[in-house]
Parts: sequence; C-alpha cells; structure tokens
Amino acid sequence: PIHRTFSPTPFLPKQHEEDQYCLDTFSIQTSALARRWEHTHAETLEIGISGGLDSTLALLVCVQTADMLGIDRSRIVGVTMPGFGTSDRTYQNALQLMEELGVTHREISICEVTTQHLNDIAHNMDIHDATYENAQARERTQILMDIANQHNGIVIGTGDMSELALGWATYNGDHMSMYGVNASVPKTLMQHLIRWVAKEKGNEQIAKTLLDIVGTPISPELTPADEKGNIKQKTEDLVGPYELHDFFLYNFVCNGFSPEKIFFLAQKAFNGAYSNDTIKKWLSTFFWRFTTQQFKRSCMPDGPRT
Repeated sequence: PIHRTFSPTPFLPKQHEEDQYCLDTFSIQTSALARRWEHTHAETLEIGISGGLDSTLALLVCVQTADMLGIDRSRIVGVTMPGFGTSDRTYQNALQLMEELGVTHREISICEVTTQHLNDIAHNMDIHDATYENAQARERTQILMDIANQHNGIVIGTGDMSELALGWATYNGDHMSMYGVNASVPKTLMQHLIRWVAKEKGNEQIAKTLLDIVGTPISPELTPADEKGNIKQKTEDLVGPYELHDFFLYNFVCNGFSPEKIFFLAQKAFNGAYSNDTIKKWLSTFFWRFTTQQFKRSCMPDGPRT
C-alpha cells in the first residue's frame, strides 16, 4: 500500500506560497525580456494577439516590462490576424484587452492571402488537414516578422513549455520568434499566472477580460468555427488534457522517472478523475510526441528560464 499522496499539479505552488511563486515567475519573465529589449536596442515589441492564454500572458509580460523600463506602452504592437477559425469570443477578448492595456493595435486578416497560397499549391480548401492549418500559422509568423522589420522591433513568441514538449506548434510558424517569453511556463501554471495578474495588477475591467480568457476552451482556432461562431477545434480533445501532460512532463524531465513509474504515480494522483486506460492512452501520446518532435526544440528562439 502507498500511503503518500502525489500532487496532480506539480508545477503549481502550494496555497500559502502562491503570491510569492507567481511574483517570482512573472518577474523572471519581465526582467529577462527587459534585458533582451535593452540589448537589441529594439524600438518596438511585436506580438500576435489571439485572445488565448499564451498570447495573453506574453502581452502582460510585455506591458509590465515596458512599465518597468519607463517605455510608453504604445511601443508594444499587438497584431490581430483573423483567420478561418477565429471565434467571436477570442477576437473580442483580444481587442478588449489591448484597448484596456493601452498598446498599439494592428489588424491584418490572413483569410485572403492564405486562400491564395493554398490555391497556388493546389490544395483543396475543403480539406482541413495539417497543410490547411500550418499555412495559417506560417502566414501569421511572416506578418509579425515583417512588421517587426518595419518598426525596428522584435517578435515576441507566445508558445508555452507544454506545447513545446508535445511539439504542438507549427514548425517555422508559431514555433518561431525573436524571443519566447513563455518557453518555460507550462500550460497549467499559465492559467494560474493570468488569474494572479487579474487579482494583483488589473483593474476590474481588465480582470474580467482576463478571467474570461482563462475560461475559454484552449484552441489553435485553425479550422472553421461552428455556425454560431464558437470554437469547434479544442486542443485537449486532440492531444489530451494538459493537466495530465504537465504531470507527465514534470515527472519525466524534472524527476527522470520511467514511463512505468509515471503511469503508477498518475494512477494515484488522478484516482477517480481519469481511468487507467485514459491515463495510459495520453501517456503514450506524450512520449510519442515528446520524442518525435525534438527537432522543433533543437532550433528554438531564446527565452527566459523560470
């Protein structure tokens, strides 16, 4: 019999340590970006804003960094790039957040140019496969890079550690930037951090927007929304629950445990929440993706280590 208990959220702080833990993590991100901003002598920061978790935390880091350096927030350029799967909820949250934070906003739709590209390579627009999805991600990255060149700026990457572990990023698309501020932040901690910022650093309206973003289903939004404009493509339906993957990631990378031991621990930690078959299914997915997607992590942009 095992009498010890195992936390299902090993990346999250204990309740009495929450404020200091979140402050430390957020401070590492902002101070690291501040050093990079000063070192590159960039005039602006360019960041794609989708209304999702990753870009939201990255934008909050950019804003805090600008305030710390005494730089006007208008030198942060948030770019919305509506595509085939952009939902009304994420789009409105993106606009609302940028307005509330006082950053510069640009909007460039990728629908027409991506349609042209897919027609150029003779890809059927009705086939919503990896080609269809990745073409959108790469188009968005190209736009951000070119805008950064226009303004002598740097592109801030938004991808988090959980996505990088799974390879859940388009190679040379959202996988690429000039500095990735979220690269060491797992998805479960990201939700926690945004809630903390909403409580500690936001006014009532900003907090309301941030909490709605945390409550939005996680999605790359690369396939069309439903007839009501709601998100249809949900990441956790495709790759599995992030709380499971973060548990696997922590025990594999931080503790060096074997798949067999991780499976055993997950059974204890998630007893009653997931069946053994479900845990085994997503554990197999984790190790398959972690090993096959190493090539993406081999050529990543710099980022802070938290």
